[in-house]
Amino acid sequence: MTVTVGHDSAKTRQTLTIGGKSVAYYSIPAAQAAGLGDFSRLPAALKVVLENMLRFEDGKTVSVEDIRAFGDWAKLGGQNPREIAYRPARVLMQDFTGVPAVVDLAAMRDGILGLKGSAAKINPLVPVDLVIDHSVMIDEFGTPRAFQANVDREYERNMERYVFLKWGQKAFNNFRVVPPGTGICHQVNLEYLAQTVWTDKDQNGVEVAYPDTLVGTDSHTTMVNGLAVLGWGVGGIEAEAAMLGQPVSMLIPEVVGFKLTGTMREGTTATDLVLKVVQMLRKHGVVNKFVEFYGEGLDHLPLADRATIANMAPEYGATCGFFPIDDETLRYLRQTGREESRIALVEAYAKANGMWRGADYDPIYTSTLHLDMSEIVPAISGPKRPQDYLPLTEAKASFAKEMEASFKRPLGVEVAVKGEDYKLSSGKVVIASITSCTNTSNPYVLIGAGLVARKARALGLNRKPWVKTSLAPGSQVVSEYLNAAGLQEDLDAIGFNLVGYGCTTCIGNSGPLQPEISAAIAEGDLVAAAVLSGNRNFEGRISPDVRANYLASPPLVVAYALAGDMNIDLTTEPLGTGKDGKPVYLKDIWPTNKEIADLVHATVTREAFLKKYADVFKGDTKWQGVEITEAETYDWPASSTYIQNPPYFRGMAKTPGTIKNITNARILALLGDMITTDHISPAGSFKPTTPAGKYLVERQVPVSEFNSYGARRGNHEVMMRGTFANIRIKNEMLDGVEGGYTKGPDGAQTSIFDASMAHQANGTPLVIFGGIEYGAGSSRDWAAKGTALLGVKAVIAESFERIHRSNLVGMGVIPFEFTNGDTRKSLGLKGDETVSIEGLEGDLKPLSTVPCHITYADGSTKTIQIKCRIDTEIEIEYVEHGGVLHYVLRNLAAA
Repeated sequence: MTVTVGHDSAKTRQTLTIGGKSVAYYSIPAAQAAGLGDFSRLPAALKVVLENMLRFEDGKTVSVEDIRAFGDWAKLGGQNPREIAYRPARVLMQDFTGVPAVVDLAAMRDGILGLKGSAAKINPLVPVDLVIDHSVMIDEFGTPRAFQANVDREYERNMERYVFLKWGQKAFNNFRVVPPGTGICHQVNLEYLAQTVWTDKDQNGVEVAYPDTLVGTDSHTTMVNGLAVLGWGVGGIEAEAAMLGQPVSMLIPEVVGFKLTGTMREGTTATDLVLKVVQMLRKHGVVNKFVEFYGEGLDHLPLADRATIANMAPEYGATCGFFPIDDETLRYLRQTGREESRIALVEAYAKANGMWRGADYDPIYTSTLHLDMSEIVPAISGPKRPQDYLPLTEAKASFAKEMEASFKRPLGVEVAVKGEDYKLSSGKVVIASITSCTNTSNPYVLIGAGLVARKARALGLNRKPWVKTSLAPGSQVVSEYLNAAGLQEDLDAIGFNLVGYGCTTCIGNSGPLQPEISAAIAEGDLVAAAVLSGNRNFEGRISPDVRANYLASPPLVVAYALAGDMNIDLTTEPLGTGKDGKPVYLKDIWPTNKEIADLVHATVTREAFLKKYADVFKGDTKWQGVEITEAETYDWPASSTYIQNPPYFRGMAKTPGTIKNITNARILALLGDMITTDHISPAGSFKPTTPAGKYLVERQVPVSEFNSYGARRGNHEVMMRGTFANIRIKNEMLDGVEGGYTKGPDGAQTSIFDASMAHQANGTPLVIFGGIEYGAGSSRDWAAKGTALLGVKAVIAESFERIHRSNLVGMGVIPFEFTNGDTRKSLGLKGDETVSIEGLEGDLKPLSTVPCHITYADGSTKTIQIKCRIDTEIEIEYVEHGGVLHYVLRNLAAA
């Protein structure tokens, strides 16, 4: 791989010598000495972006004025929202978001041929790694054969997708696939792929050192910020553009400093800490901002804990949650098997370029927060949002309040479970899952969970029989140290058998509950609960049978499996009765910090990482047996219900169009606050009565083979039918109805998909209205792709989450924000209005305010001003072209 750099008119290129070997680098102190600005107190996270400007400064895409803007940022107290062109070093993908990205690349090869260009031009220009981690589902659990059974079913369900990805690995340059069963992409990135500082030869053959940076098609790409690697999630659309050499257009961000002091008290975990951090930062407001952690508390915070905090940046709303390079960074690189020469380079580079966190680290921040870690207490979050923080002492009372206020159901209703000797009631924990990228590879909480299981087993406790338990580690190294400590045997004994290496319950791949349990929940209209060690607990995400979802540390997940009920106060009431007939309390089975630390020190070794990552791209015999036909373009199988050639580039003209006013649009959906990308494009299972289910039934796909929306993201026909189809979404055009429904052109209730098709057949444009934080959650490109394919021209909301706004623009859908305090409610919208938006034709400027005319059903009209959230000049061009990929494709064809 050759890194292309600019011409360095700023004269900042210097030489660094480490261990007798010289390497070139772009020096921030040299830029300061050249009079380009005072950069000495920039936060390390922003210095990484500044270095990118120095390296790619060419007088066109990146100018000397862009570099000076960083000095102005410091002068202005952490503010200077200048538009810049940022080029990440690499791209990370997982299979749920990666499959549609590779589908788009394959379709672009067909598309460029239609424009009389060369298919060979469609290749990633930066390294791309795709880790298959989202496809394992928990069909089997609680038995020694669970892992192999789930792997076998994974291959049965997903062979079409795996054939396609293996074709892509052969067909495209700079594209590698990490096979199924290896681990979660963010953990593989943290433990193996990331290097903190890269070196590559430039176009002149000179070795250049530069910070490791990336964007990823999963929002939790931010996890690697814990290793001082600047990365964040983008939609698949934006990632594809980055792969194809298009810079990421962004504004120089504000940077919020989060000072950590003190040390964690006995009995608390990184999960307890991060749940508090999420609450504080959500309240502070950090959307579109960097967060950087600093303070003497970092001296006592292991890198695994830092990665846990960085992982949940999407949950607190930030672009990233960055930890600067320090001694702990070097220790982790060494422990995880990185070469000593790399570690020496990281240290020397960071110190030479002002990115090292030493005792004198004192940057300027836009604003700051402070948390004394000694104040952290055991906690959970729920039942619907990650920021709904609950000290464990308040969990029971909170659930009772939620039953009355949110779920509007009485406590105490019991339903017998057919064939079982127990009854279910609201609050019963039916899923307890150690899952997700957040902390399933943090040895402190995994060892902690194992010790809770060991102590519970010794006292004679077991999971409650209605609890579906599972352990899905983030990497194979976890199994190595759990086995070395003898703790996997203890976890197995209470039902936490290995079910797979990958994202499971956290993304909705929790698998079915026992049918009798599912029937009892439905019969009593019960509010069943799930407790998981994940990062997301949005409505309808975890399981269609579960309404209350709580995030917790892995040790607490084990404890809730033993208790089996949210109506038990774990801090004062017994979890169960031991074999001696005495009650067992949480304090009886909770390990000390020293017990955990001693086992981590003894079992988490450099050798384990070297062993498990020795053949990371090889895969098991099943992967090796996947056969493909090598070809430059993909032979789309007409009968496939997994992979289809999308319509985006068919019949595409050589020249772009223009942005048009939106005239007499109808409202497809009227939505509330915090509409997540899960609401817009669910990832989980679906029923045969849904539009997506009907599509598969018509093609003779049995219900048992439906898989999930996430697994079928390579088929636009399934995905557009699944858009706005979450079982918990509420369209305010309808009274008290949940699910993907709306009113059709005739005013009758119908599915959103069917209404969209009818409106499009009539040539009627469509709009969506929403509330605050529209598009929160996963960096799910299908939330934007599906919106576009449904004929939606604009989304008008009170505010947008960063990634989804960008995705909408990338698909040619224009986001607008209300101004002057207007909302869908203040305007009295009911969904039967028509909407026209003017001021879009001609010379539209980024962030313009334009008039929106609303005509009500009674013929009255109202004009409001709305803010166009096309934020940058390049985004104007994207929309003119119909989307960012159309823009790139036309440029490549013309080159």
